[in-house]
Amino acid sequence: MNRLPPFKTGKARTEFGHVRPLDDDEEIPFAIIESAEPGPCLVITAGVHGSEFCSVEAAVRLLKTRPEEIKGTLVVLPIVNIQGFHKRSIYVMPQDGKNLNRMFPGNPEGTTSERLADWLVSHVYPQADAYIDLHGGDLDEQLGPFTIFPGSSEKSKELAIAFGLPTLVASTRGGGTIQAAAALGVPSILPEVSGNGLWNDELVTDITDGVRRVMRHIGMLASAPAPAAGSAPKVVSMWVPAAPHTGLWYSLKDVSDPVAKDEVLGEIRDVFGKVLATIRSEHEGFVLYRLTSLSVNQGEALIGVGTPQ
Repeated sequence: MNRLPPFKTGKARTEFGHVRPLDDDEEIPFAIIESAEPGPCLVITAGVHGSEFCSVEAAVRLLKTRPEEIKGTLVVLPIVNIQGFHKRSIYVMPQDGKNLNRMFPGNPEGTTSERLADWLVSHVYPQADAYIDLHGGDLDEQLGPFTIFPGSSEKSKELAIAFGLPTLVASTRGGGTIQAAAALGVPSILPEVSGNGLWNDELVTDITDGVRRVMRHIGMLASAPAPAAGSAPKVVSMWVPAAPHTGLWYSLKDVSDPVAKDEVLGEIRDVFGKVLATIRSEHEGFVLYRLTSLSVNQGEALIGVGTPQ
């Protein structure tokens, strides 16, 4: 089947299965957990980037949610990019070599990632009252925890605050999951926890606790774990320079390091040590994430600089 079962039936149930969103043999696992009590519908995806394993494990653990624990419906797609997950692919879908989180709102006549984006926009997001796209720092990324939200959506910002991470990134970039959902009027967030594809119980719990705080915020749960004590979250914009050359990447900054405008962030060199590009910051702020691999290809993201708003 290429459509998920109804999200709201008015009956308590836990339904596990697989859906074939495209005209191929690729099956995406899903769970629909519905309470007998009416309430909102929260959709959660993970594995849009297949090697962000911390987010996938968090989504898998959320499958254990029981109908009697919630009000409304919890829908979980724990591994959206199935081939990317099993092949440990960084960023892209192996079928077409494209980054799914840049393909929205998609194209029903396009390549695999474009058609999958279109399926999510056409068949999944319109049924949601809120949406969380879980991410976890890919195999070549080190990051501090932060939550991205569409900068023009105040309700999405409220979800980001409820999730409870220390930094919130107001995004103006198009082409992503949460921007497409927000364009349909669905409050949406993208939390990033962990990095380099790593996961452990503590990091996974950081994600699942955040999800439960969002569920409490929208009225699905009566209580949820308190966030870590600290100051109010920082709201930042993010600037991300792309590599102007293919070569070897030498970062001079680590995650959370302060950055001054025009400060050198790193260099791209060739194998003989010749400097091909010196990357300077266009903004003052601090490092949200950085590329950790020695190899870099032209056009790839090098480092994320957050600037408080």
